[in-house]
Amino acid sequence: MSKAQSRDAFEARLRKIGDERYHDKHPFHRLLHSGGCTHDQVQAWVINRYYYQSRIPMKDAAFISRIDDPALRRAWRSRIEDHDGSAEKEGGIARWLRLAEAVGLDPDYVASTRGVLAGTRFAVDAYVHFVREKPLLEAMASSLTEMFAPKIHTERIAGLLEHYDFANKDSIAYFQKRLSEAPKDVAFGLAWVLDHANTLEKQDAAAAALTFKTDVLWSQLDALHSAYVDPGRIPPGAWQPGEGQLERSG
Repeated sequence: MSKAQSRDAFEARLRKIGDERYHDKHPFHRLLHSGGCTHDQVQAWVINRYYYQSRIPMKDAAFISRIDDPALRRAWRSRIEDHDGSAEKEGGIARWLRLAEAVGLDPDYVASTRGVLAGTRFAVDAYVHFVREKPLLEAMASSLTEMFAPKIHTERIAGLLEHYDFANKDSIAYFQKRLSEAPKDVAFGLAWVLDHANTLEKQDAAAAALTFKTDVLWSQLDALHSAYVDPGRIPPGAWQPGEGQLERSG
Protein backbone atom coordinates (compact mmCIF):
# COMPACT_ATOMS: atom_id res chain seq x y z
CA MET A 1 0.00 0.00 0.00
CA SER A 2 1.37 3.41 -0.95
CA LYS A 3 2.18 5.83 1.82
CA ALA A 4 -0.15 8.75 2.52
CA GLN A 5 0.98 12.19 1.46
CA SER A 6 2.24 14.55 4.12
CA ARG A 7 -0.25 17.06 5.48
CA ASP A 8 1.36 19.92 3.53
CA ALA A 9 1.55 17.90 0.31
CA PHE A 10 -2.06 16.83 0.59
CA GLU A 11 -3.23 20.40 1.20
CA ALA A 12 -1.24 21.50 -1.85
CA ARG A 13 -2.97 18.75 -3.85
CA LEU A 14 -6.38 20.04 -2.80
CA ARG A 15 -5.49 23.63 -3.62
CA LYS A 16 -4.21 22.58 -7.04
CA ILE A 17 -7.68 21.22 -7.83
CA GLY A 18 -9.06 24.71 -7.31
CA ASP A 19 -6.29 26.32 -9.31
CA GLU A 20 -7.13 24.12 -12.27
CA ARG A 21 -10.90 23.55 -12.00
CA TYR A 22 -12.67 26.27 -10.00
CA HIS A 23 -15.46 28.05 -11.83
CA ASP A 24 -13.83 31.49 -11.68
CA LYS A 25 -12.26 30.37 -14.96
CA HIS A 26 -15.59 29.69 -16.67
CA PRO A 27 -16.39 31.96 -19.65
CA PHE A 28 -19.70 33.04 -18.09
CA HIS A 29 -18.04 34.43 -14.99
CA ARG A 30 -15.42 36.20 -17.06
CA LEU A 31 -18.22 37.75 -19.10
CA LEU A 32 -20.14 38.75 -15.98
CA HIS A 33 -17.20 40.24 -14.13
CA SER A 34 -16.02 42.24 -17.15
CA GLY A 35 -19.40 43.88 -17.68
CA GLY A 36 -20.16 41.87 -20.81
CA CYS A 37 -23.47 40.36 -19.68
CA THR A 38 -26.76 41.76 -20.89
CA HIS A 39 -29.45 42.53 -18.35
CA ASP A 40 -31.28 39.34 -19.33
CA GLN A 41 -28.13 37.29 -18.77
CA VAL A 42 -27.61 38.83 -15.34
CA GLN A 43 -31.20 38.01 -14.42
CA ALA A 44 -30.79 34.43 -15.66
CA TRP A 45 -27.69 34.06 -13.49
CA VAL A 46 -29.47 35.42 -10.41
CA ILE A 47 -32.43 33.05 -10.91
CA ASN A 48 -30.31 29.95 -11.41
CA ARG A 49 -27.73 30.70 -8.74
CA TYR A 50 -30.57 31.12 -6.25
CA TYR A 51 -31.36 27.43 -6.60
CA TYR A 52 -27.84 26.59 -5.46
CA GLN A 53 -27.97 29.09 -2.60
CA SER A 54 -31.30 27.76 -1.38
CA ARG A 55 -30.07 24.16 -1.30
CA ILE A 56 -26.86 24.83 0.65
CA PRO A 57 -28.58 24.85 4.09
CA MET A 58 -30.51 21.73 3.05
CA LYS A 59 -27.20 20.08 2.20
CA ASP A 60 -25.73 21.13 5.55
CA ALA A 61 -28.79 19.89 7.44
CA ALA A 62 -28.45 16.52 5.71
CA PHE A 63 -24.79 16.42 6.71
CA ILE A 64 -25.52 17.29 10.34
CA SER A 65 -28.21 14.61 10.57
CA ARG A 66 -25.53 11.97 10.04
CA ILE A 67 -23.04 13.21 12.66
CA ASP A 68 -22.79 11.42 16.01
CA ASP A 69 -20.35 13.90 17.58
CA PRO A 70 -22.19 16.84 19.23
CA ALA A 71 -19.10 19.06 18.96
CA LEU A 72 -18.93 18.58 15.21
CA ARG A 73 -22.67 19.25 14.88
CA ARG A 74 -22.27 22.48 16.86
CA ALA A 75 -19.37 23.58 14.69
CA TRP A 76 -21.23 22.89 11.46
CA ARG A 77 -24.67 24.28 12.25
CA SER A 78 -23.55 27.92 12.01
CA ARG A 79 -23.41 27.36 8.25
CA ILE A 80 -27.16 26.84 8.17
CA GLU A 81 -27.74 30.04 10.07
CA ASP A 82 -25.37 31.91 7.75
CA HIS A 83 -27.70 31.07 4.86
CA ASP A 84 -31.11 30.86 6.52
CA GLY A 85 -30.57 33.70 8.98
CA SER A 86 -32.21 33.92 12.41
CA ALA A 87 -34.58 36.11 14.35
CA GLU A 88 -31.67 38.45 15.05
CA LYS A 89 -29.87 38.55 11.71
CA GLU A 90 -30.41 38.30 8.00
CA GLY A 91 -29.04 35.29 6.15
CA GLY A 92 -27.49 34.75 2.76
CA ILE A 93 -30.72 33.64 1.09
CA ALA A 94 -32.43 36.91 2.02
CA ARG A 95 -29.42 38.85 0.75
CA TRP A 96 -29.61 36.97 -2.54
CA LEU A 97 -33.27 37.89 -2.92
CA ARG A 98 -32.31 41.54 -2.37
CA LEU A 99 -29.94 41.14 -5.30
CA ALA A 100 -32.81 39.65 -7.31
CA GLU A 101 -34.95 42.67 -6.54
CA ALA A 102 -32.11 45.03 -7.46
CA VAL A 103 -31.83 43.49 -10.93
CA GLY A 104 -35.58 43.88 -11.44
CA LEU A 105 -36.84 40.41 -10.56
CA ASP A 106 -39.80 39.59 -8.34
CA PRO A 107 -38.22 37.89 -5.29
CA ASP A 108 -41.25 35.62 -4.95
CA TYR A 109 -40.76 34.40 -8.50
CA VAL A 110 -37.08 33.71 -7.87
CA ALA A 111 -37.80 31.91 -4.60
CA SER A 112 -40.36 29.71 -6.36
CA THR A 113 -37.50 28.31 -8.54
CA ARG A 114 -40.00 27.87 -11.39
CA GLY A 115 -37.66 29.14 -14.08
CA VAL A 116 -34.53 27.28 -13.03
CA LEU A 117 -32.72 25.37 -15.78
CA ALA A 118 -32.92 21.58 -15.66
CA GLY A 119 -29.12 21.48 -15.84
CA THR A 120 -28.91 23.63 -12.72
CA ARG A 121 -31.35 21.40 -10.86
CA PHE A 122 -29.55 18.22 -11.83
CA ALA A 123 -26.15 19.54 -10.76
CA VAL A 124 -27.30 21.01 -7.44
CA ASP A 125 -29.49 18.04 -6.53
CA ALA A 126 -26.55 15.73 -7.28
CA TYR A 127 -24.48 17.72 -4.77
CA VAL A 128 -27.13 17.45 -2.03
CA HIS A 129 -27.43 13.72 -2.72
CA PHE A 130 -23.64 13.35 -2.59
CA VAL A 131 -23.42 14.97 0.84
CA ARG A 132 -26.37 12.95 2.12
CA GLU A 133 -24.97 9.59 0.99
CA LYS A 134 -21.16 9.69 0.97
CA PRO A 135 -18.86 9.10 3.97
CA LEU A 136 -18.45 12.15 6.20
CA LEU A 137 -14.89 12.78 5.03
CA GLU A 138 -15.95 12.99 1.39
CA ALA A 139 -19.04 15.02 2.23
CA MET A 140 -16.96 17.56 4.10
CA ALA A 141 -14.19 17.61 1.50
CA SER A 142 -16.74 18.56 -1.15
CA SER A 143 -17.37 21.81 0.73
CA LEU A 144 -13.75 22.90 0.37
CA THR A 145 -14.44 24.84 -2.80
CA GLU A 146 -14.91 27.58 -0.18
CA MET A 147 -11.11 27.79 -0.14
CA PHE A 148 -11.29 29.42 -3.54
CA ALA A 149 -14.42 31.53 -3.02
CA PRO A 150 -12.89 34.74 -1.55
CA LYS A 151 -10.99 35.36 -4.78
CA ILE A 152 -14.10 35.08 -6.96
CA HIS A 153 -16.17 37.19 -4.55
CA THR A 154 -13.52 39.92 -4.57
CA GLU A 155 -13.43 39.91 -8.37
CA ARG A 156 -17.22 39.88 -8.54
CA ILE A 157 -17.68 42.78 -6.13
CA ALA A 158 -15.23 44.92 -8.10
CA GLY A 159 -16.65 43.92 -11.48
CA LEU A 160 -20.29 44.42 -10.57
CA LEU A 161 -19.66 47.81 -8.96
CA GLU A 162 -17.68 48.98 -11.96
CA HIS A 163 -19.94 47.79 -14.75
CA TYR A 164 -23.58 47.50 -13.60
CA ASP A 165 -26.01 50.19 -12.46
CA PHE A 166 -27.84 47.82 -10.09
CA ALA A 167 -24.72 47.15 -8.04
CA ASN A 168 -24.35 48.97 -4.75
CA LYS A 169 -23.48 48.18 -1.14
CA ASP A 170 -26.94 46.81 -0.42
CA SER A 171 -27.53 44.76 -3.56
CA ILE A 172 -24.19 42.94 -3.41
CA ALA A 173 -24.19 42.43 0.35
CA TYR A 174 -24.26 38.64 -0.13
CA PHE A 175 -20.78 38.60 -1.62
CA GLN A 176 -19.36 41.08 0.87
CA LYS A 177 -20.64 39.01 3.79
CA ARG A 178 -19.16 35.80 2.38
CA LEU A 179 -15.70 37.40 2.55
CA SER A 180 -15.92 37.12 6.34
CA GLU A 181 -18.02 33.95 6.61
CA ALA A 182 -16.15 31.68 4.20
CA PRO A 183 -12.69 31.88 5.82
CA LYS A 184 -13.93 30.58 9.18
CA ASP A 185 -15.72 27.71 7.44
CA VAL A 186 -12.62 26.91 5.40
CA ALA A 187 -10.33 26.92 8.42
CA PHE A 188 -12.49 24.39 10.23
CA GLY A 189 -13.33 22.18 7.25
CA LEU A 190 -9.81 22.05 5.87
CA ALA A 191 -8.29 21.19 9.24
CA TRP A 192 -10.85 18.41 9.76
CA VAL A 193 -10.22 16.91 6.32
CA LEU A 194 -6.44 17.08 6.75
CA ASP A 195 -6.73 15.41 10.16
CA HIS A 196 -9.02 12.59 9.01
CA ALA A 197 -7.62 11.84 5.56
CA ASN A 198 -4.81 9.83 7.15
CA THR A 199 -4.36 7.18 4.46
CA LEU A 200 -3.69 7.54 0.76
CA GLU A 201 -7.04 5.92 0.03
CA LYS A 202 -8.87 8.52 2.12
CA GLN A 203 -6.83 11.33 0.57
CA ASP A 204 -7.75 10.10 -2.89
CA ALA A 205 -11.43 9.98 -1.91
CA ALA A 206 -11.33 13.50 -0.47
CA ALA A 207 -9.61 14.87 -3.56
CA ALA A 208 -12.20 13.16 -5.77
CA ALA A 209 -14.98 14.72 -3.68
CA LEU A 210 -13.54 18.19 -4.13
CA THR A 211 -13.17 17.54 -7.87
CA PHE A 212 -16.81 16.46 -7.99
CA LYS A 213 -17.87 19.75 -6.37
CA THR A 214 -15.92 21.80 -8.90
CA ASP A 215 -17.78 19.84 -11.59
CA VAL A 216 -21.10 20.74 -9.94
CA LEU A 217 -20.25 24.44 -10.03
CA TRP A 218 -18.88 24.29 -13.58
CA SER A 219 -21.90 22.36 -14.86
CA GLN A 220 -24.28 25.02 -13.59
CA LEU A 221 -22.47 27.65 -15.60
CA ASP A 222 -22.32 25.43 -18.68
CA ALA A 223 -26.12 25.17 -18.58
CA LEU A 224 -26.46 28.92 -18.08
CA HIS A 225 -24.03 29.81 -20.86
CA SER A 226 -25.65 27.42 -23.34
CA ALA A 227 -29.17 28.70 -22.62
CA TYR A 228 -28.57 32.44 -22.46
CA VAL A 229 -25.24 33.21 -24.16
CA ASP A 230 -24.11 30.74 -26.82
CA PRO A 231 -25.93 29.24 -28.65
CA GLY A 232 -28.72 30.85 -26.62
CA ARG A 233 -30.97 27.82 -26.77
CA ILE A 234 -33.36 28.07 -23.82
CA PRO A 235 -34.75 24.63 -22.96
CA PRO A 236 -38.46 24.01 -22.35
CA GLY A 237 -39.67 25.17 -18.95
CA ALA A 238 -36.74 27.46 -18.24
CA TRP A 239 -37.01 31.18 -17.56
CA GLN A 240 -37.71 33.32 -20.59
CA PRO A 241 -36.51 36.94 -20.58
CA GLY A 242 -39.31 39.18 -19.41
CA GLU A 243 -40.82 36.65 -17.01
CA GLY A 244 -40.90 37.17 -13.26
CA GLN A 245 -40.26 40.90 -13.38
CA LEU A 246 -40.76 43.14 -10.37
CA GLU A 247 -43.73 45.45 -10.62
CA ARG A 248 -42.57 48.88 -9.60
CA SER A 249 -45.04 51.57 -8.51
CA GLY A 250 -45.08 54.86 -10.36
